[in-house]
Amino acid sequence: MKTYPANTPVWEDLSWPGLPALEGDLETDVCVVGLGGSGLSALRELLELGERAVGIDAATVAGGAAGRNGGFLLAGLARFYHESVAQLGRERARAVYQATLEQLERMGRETPEAIRRVGSLRIAEGEEEYRDCLEHLRALQADAFPAEPYDGPEGRGILIPSDGAFNPLLRCRLLAQGLLREGVALFERTPALEIGSGMVRTPGGSIRCKKVIVAVDGGLERLLPELAGRVRTARLQMLATAPAPEVSFPRPVYYRWGYEYWQQLPDGRIALGGFRDQGGEAEWTYDAEPGAEVQGRLERFLRDRLGVRAEITHRWAASVAYTGTGWPILEEVRPDVWAIGAYSGTGNVVGALLGRQAARLAAGYGRGRAEQSWMEWGMLG
Repeated sequence: MKTYPANTPVWEDLSWPGLPALEGDLETDVCVVGLGGSGLSALRELLELGERAVGIDAATVAGGAAGRNGGFLLAGLARFYHESVAQLGRERARAVYQATLEQLERMGRETPEAIRRVGSLRIAEGEEEYRDCLEHLRALQADAFPAEPYDGPEGRGILIPSDGAFNPLLRCRLLAQGLLREGVALFERTPALEIGSGMVRTPGGSIRCKKVIVAVDGGLERLLPELAGRVRTARLQMLATAPAPEVSFPRPVYYRWGYEYWQQLPDGRIALGGFRDQGGEAEWTYDAEPGAEVQGRLERFLRDRLGVRAEITHRWAASVAYTGTGWPILEEVRPDVWAIGAYSGTGNVVGALLGRQAARLAAGYGRGRAEQSWMEWGMLG
């Protein structure tokens, strides 16, 4: 069996050739800091708007949470839909959910090789959560969003047929390759040492620009200290196995209020994450290496709850950022410096959506109704 380096996500096939680091000075219209799903979506939007743009990353394309997550494509925000209705009001919550559904469709068109529209399950751990699942179901159905009750081998809960699963690292690399073919300059191993109005300084040179978009999730508050107190970084941990023919999970599964989540890949392997809440204060950390406490819980869950006997082949972790409201960041934190991130663990769809909106704002297209709504709603908390 092929062996992988420690802390390698199951999505990594070790085929990425890498990109150069920035050496020298550049001038452009917009500099995007962060080459994950949101930053790459921002760069694609800027390209379509006719803006010159440069993208940089302290590590590699999708080297952070964007390429190290569970591979879920879920409509909506971090909070379940009925909770969003209670927080935002029905009209606003419905508009947000609809926007993420449309973004999910767009992602399927952009990178069909990476995406499977198989739906998702939310499965209850017990009776209290099952009652909450039914509230979730009623709220979705009341606004004519796809959802149905579910009672099957995984347990009881709800099925959301519009959701999906994907290979997050493959999607980001496909987006990056497309941008490179269009002439967009991308640089890996190029951390932003200083971000100011009209300039981003890196170890190898400076990028002079009219606007900056900081598209970073985990560690966002370190890069932009203005967000400290509103944004906090945590570690999410996962493991994966060799093919497990003894089980069958046709759809990705959210369990125990979303704290545990798993999917079975097309080749039969299982990818499982969770137990952040049971790792204690130690999981509020910038350390993105797997920890023994949470990994032990994941392994017991894999064997005892899921019935998987296959060998564990991967263990990995990633840094993600949370807000107290569950509402992500989209704002101009400094003059001409826009920040997006802090997706509270569910940034695959909403991050791509906000990347596009930040690009339009940075390019000077003004605050259209959608962009203005996101910012107004984000101030509610």
